[in-house]
Amino acid sequence: MSGSDLAYRGRFAPSPTGPLHLGSLVAALASYLDARHCSGSWLVRMDDLDPPREEPGAADNILHSLQCHGLHWDEHILYQRTRTAAYNAALANLADRNHLFHCDCTRAILSISGACDSDCKTSQTKISGPAATRIRVPFEQEIVFKDRLQRQEHTLLGQSLENFVVKRKDNLFAYQLAVVVDDAEQGITHVVRGSDLLASTPRQIFLQQCLLYPTPRYCHVPVITTSQGQKFSKQNHAPALDNSMPRSNLLSALRLLHQREPPAMLSSVGQLLAFAVEHWSLEQVPAISSIPAAKIGVSA
Repeated sequence: MSGSDLAYRGRFAPSPTGPLHLGSLVAALASYLDARHCSGSWLVRMDDLDPPREEPGAADNILHSLQCHGLHWDEHILYQRTRTAAYNAALANLADRNHLFHCDCTRAILSISGACDSDCKTSQTKISGPAATRIRVPFEQEIVFKDRLQRQEHTLLGQSLENFVVKRKDNLFAYQLAVVVDDAEQGITHVVRGSDLLASTPRQIFLQQCLLYPTPRYCHVPVITTSQGQKFSKQNHAPALDNSMPRSNLLSALRLLHQREPPAMLSSVGQLLAFAVEHWSLEQVPAISSIPAAKIGVSA
């Protein structure tokens, strides 16, 4: 059953590696508006799979920022750190059908794409130390899907992203596996997120097919970039949102998404969001990969 056959269920899944910034607000707002415009549910999931990269208190700070900006979620917050049993069950499912193999290759001998080019697949009994778990991708495997905003995507997955990791050598679960398992668990029908994750989608669709999960409808909105062309991100030191200026921040995000300007008389965040939900138009969002923040006078 496709996402279009079910009641809309969307989600926003930030990583707690720092505070919310304008780029993440744009992604969250697009996801929120699309869900609410379709009278759907909007969930928040904390993508806290990688403890070494987390910033103490970041998860709570992100949730506080969302609330300050009127982006209130439905249902409980799902924390990926609590989902070990579900991810192991998915791995067992894949292993039972011979989809997985262990790989103890070092970075130095992996291919440029990170794929395993050695004989790991045929020498499993020789692997005794720490090893990553990879999924077997047939060489002829193709993934085709139509993004709701971007073009139709056609990926020769077996040639470009073959045998990708689903559990790391350090025993942390890979993002690709976790997001697929959690989207299925939460019944997500529509995924609206930044274009920087477009390249991940074919791998996620392949995993969904292997696990017999439904595939949500995907929509990848432009990421926001700095004056140097870098993505607004915590790694690039994007400034944290000022939670005392939610209306101004939301207006900036709406302009970057090319949405209709709310009337000045709508002074509260609730009024502004109600207007934005009513007038949300995905067709007005530029079908491009990135938009410079400087376009609306924001610098970083």
